[in-house]
Amino acid sequence: MRRIILFLLAVSFFQVGHSQTVRGTILDNADHTKINFASIYINGTSVGTNSDQNGYFELNITKYGSLPVTISALGYYSVTLTDFSLEKPIEVFLTPKTFELKEVVIVAKSLTKEKKANLKLFRNEFLGTSYDANNCVIENENDIIFSKGSSGDTLKVFASKPIIIYNNGLGYKITYYLDKFEYYRKSKSFLYQGNAIFNEDLTSEITQKKFFEKRRKYAYLGSRSHFFASLWANKLKSNGFVIRNSADQILNYEDIVIERSGFKKYLSYKGNLSICYFSNSPNSSIELINNPVFFDSSGYFDGSGVRVIGQMAKQRIGDLLPYDYKLK
Repeated sequence: MRRIILFLLAVSFFQVGHSQTVRGTILDNADHTKINFASIYINGTSVGTNSDQNGYFELNITKYGSLPVTISALGYYSVTLTDFSLEKPIEVFLTPKTFELKEVVIVAKSLTKEKKANLKLFRNEFLGTSYDANNCVIENENDIIFSKGSSGDTLKVFASKPIIIYNNGLGYKITYYLDKFEYYRKSKSFLYQGNAIFNEDLTSEITQKKFFEKRRKYAYLGSRSHFFASLWANKLKSNGFVIRNSADQILNYEDIVIERSGFKKYLSYKGNLSICYFSNSPNSSIELINNPVFFDSSGYFDGSGVRVIGQMAKQRIGDLLPYDYKLK
């Protein structure tokens, strides 16, 4: 009996010693007032919590200790933390979206016909045009507001609240905090910044679950997450990926990956990388804006340091899977 008790105590101490919890308070950067009901989460996963009435929060990040923590709140720019203490509570300051709120008043008078056209353009660029994207429903489209730039070429998109998306193709509810979206009509290009929280569809129908799993597998294979997860595990070839440089030479794991302490890995290469997925010719390419770029075993990568072109870039919000998705 004594041995059993000692064993249980040892297991308990082991679990406590290896659990990672970030604690802190969310504050307004302008007047330092506490922000309640802010969302604290691992971007692109279902792991998250909310701050209480005093702005205080606790989030267990044991499963994703190497990934950044994102904080979002209504009316504020999101903040992403990549370096923070687990030993003591932290303070996080959010900046109000003052300039956006001023533009909202002006844009609210836009014509219904023009807004419908802008909404269609936004859906195509933001969600995508794939099967899964076309099966997405934005619950609160009335919270999306459009603004023209001074030249008329740039279309800016603001959301007064988090965008709620029901993906009926993949079986997820997505809460998306949009920080920036700009579409340039002349070049037909766009940029956006934001963060997402995924919630699993709770359907109990076996047929529907099988349908979702089939669609998720189809969306995952050949995706950016699939590529970076394969690269982290050094299984590019077995998972169907081949990387070539500008001289058409095949590159291996050792040529492009830097390993650092704490099992952290970074993609590092000077020049563009062409990616072939079950093909003799490249169907995607990667350009490193920052070098090196951190990536994780879940398929997460620092998107601010990478420009993806080609087939992988066609996947938009409507095709994304959470980083905690596991291929069955």
